[in-house]
This record gives sequence, C-alpha cells and structure tokens, in this order.
Amino acid sequence: MPRPQGFTYEHHSDDTVTITHNTRPATTLRGPRAAQFLTEVESGDPQLVMARWTGNYKRGNERTARNHPRNSR
Repeated sequence: MPRPQGFTYEHHSDDTVTITHNTRPATTLRGPRAAQFLTEVESGDPQLVMARWTGNYKRGNERTARNHPRNSR
C-alpha cells in the first residue's frame, strides 16, 4: 500500500483546522476535534494522520471487494 501524500492543513485564528488534499478542501475540524487533530499530527506521521482524519486512505480490502460475487455485473 503506498504512503499517503498531498495532504496539507491550515490552523486558523478561530481554532478551526482545514485539511486539503492536492489543493482541494477535504474537511474542516472545529473545537475539541481540531485540538485533538493538532496534537496527533505533531506526534505522528502527518500525511498518515491527515489521511485517516479525512477518511481518504486505503483499507486493504479493495481487491477482495472488487472480486466478490455481489459486485460482479
């Protein structure tokens, strides 16, 4: 699985955090969720943390789901 890339975040003066992926807004965090994100992004791999918070990451089951009989049309 390739490492996530292309994520950036901006911490605004009103304590909101905007996460973008390849210059497109992915999500906006406010309040305690923004504070939790900031502590997590500073302590871990920022790209992986932002991918997890936006829900934009591979789960490893794409090939299995693609080959499932229910999905063959």
